[in-house]
Amino acid sequence: MGQGRAHGAETQGINHLSELRYKEYGVVKSASGCITTIINLQNCFLGQLIKFGEGTEGIIMGFDTNSAQVLMVKERNPVTPGDRIVATLEPFNMPVGKATVGRIINPLGEPLDGMGPLQYETHIPYFNKAPAIMDRESLSRTFETGIKLIDSMLPLGKGQRSLILGDKMTGKTTVGTDIVLNQKGKNVICIYCGIGKTKSAMSKVVDLFKENGCFDYTIIMLAPASSSPGQQYLAPYAACAVGEYFMYRGGDVFVFFDDFTKHAWAYRELSLLMQVPPGRDSYPGDIFFLHSRMIERAAQLNKKLSGGSMTFIPVVELLEGDLTAYVPTNLVSMTDGQLFLNASLFNEGFRPAVDVGLSVSRVGSKVQWKATKDVSKSVRMEFIQFKELLRVSKLQAGGQSEEARENLRAGRILQAILTQPAGRPVDLVVQIMLFYGKNEGLFRELEKEQVVDFLQTFPPYAEKTDPTLFTTLRSKKAMDDEIKRRITKLVKDYIKIILSKAPKMDEESAVEVG
Repeated sequence: MGQGRAHGAETQGINHLSELRYKEYGVVKSASGCITTIINLQNCFLGQLIKFGEGTEGIIMGFDTNSAQVLMVKERNPVTPGDRIVATLEPFNMPVGKATVGRIINPLGEPLDGMGPLQYETHIPYFNKAPAIMDRESLSRTFETGIKLIDSMLPLGKGQRSLILGDKMTGKTTVGTDIVLNQKGKNVICIYCGIGKTKSAMSKVVDLFKENGCFDYTIIMLAPASSSPGQQYLAPYAACAVGEYFMYRGGDVFVFFDDFTKHAWAYRELSLLMQVPPGRDSYPGDIFFLHSRMIERAAQLNKKLSGGSMTFIPVVELLEGDLTAYVPTNLVSMTDGQLFLNASLFNEGFRPAVDVGLSVSRVGSKVQWKATKDVSKSVRMEFIQFKELLRVSKLQAGGQSEEARENLRAGRILQAILTQPAGRPVDLVVQIMLFYGKNEGLFRELEKEQVVDFLQTFPPYAEKTDPTLFTTLRSKKAMDDEIKRRITKLVKDYIKIILSKAPKMDEESAVEVG
């Protein structure tokens, strides 16, 4: 009976089964950390709300014929054996609403930013069902990341699930925060879900968002390292529930989970406390289900269900670049692509340190603008060939041919174009201009340092000089001869300005040497 009711309870919005006012009572048998064992319940289901009195609440994580294990999520007073509990046919719900935008909240919906209480509009179950196949439609809209390497070679669509993998300190969080920065003015609600992060690391993210005005469209869901394993376990489900509120109202949502490794660790700790038999790497047997039921909640809804979308990018931390570890391989199999960040590339100064050979987007050019597709279709192969030529040239003892030198020079220009400093997302229209200029050989006269100068100063020049080109290209999403002519003129004119600076730069360096 309980399990049958559970399926009915997992619906969008407020739980309707609470109208039945069904109640039963149980008794606490034992308490171990944040896991409490209760007995004497006749009906129960996973995710069911359990009330211990005086504001103390928990959710059922597992049960057998004799007892149920409850995760304590709101512990106002200590729970002791013999305490009486109240169970209803009600799932544990996340309070949601428009007021969450611009706020920092914990997985229980409580504000952490000291800006006063929140006014919520409704409640959504933490473990809500993913949209059915017939409720979805194919991905067709570009999700602009603002990262040139991703938008050109590994494009993402709204409603896609993509994974970021990499060792410690390889820029995983930076990729996510740059994507959030790029959503400014694009009518996308962003949710940054920090799981098991230190407060010092989170304060940097908060400061970055404040400096760039991101809180106008961003929510931070925070379960720091100092929080309980229960809150760290609930954090990504809470972020999904908040995102679903906006998605089912026709909005586009981006959720960045940072990171799922800490989430898996929290669930492993809870499972061991519940005496679940450990499996590979001491993880419980349902670790795959833990993430898959969450990942499947990302979707592009059909027009009948408002046409909203929710895009997921979870992060997984690797150990010494080991892609074959348990949790990473699980997530690779359930996402629509992955971005592998290479520590060697990061140490060489190539940022973002995405290994193009090991990264893939399974949606790919299907969601790209026609203009982006046209100018970037050969970029991936050119870059891979350049890296291989560079590796071979380092091993050669003799001199290089003129053709090899020219290819290396062109490859270095391409690498300079793809290199991008943190916190500086690039508009998709500007990316099209850059790759078109590269394909037409307009950067041949420039040295690498001049290309870097061009990349930093060209976007504001282009927007000021020909602002209508941006709106035209955004509306058409394709290039005709007139647009190509205007792009060529813009790029050529600014290259002349860059070249005119060269003598002055040489004079200044000569004075410094003298």
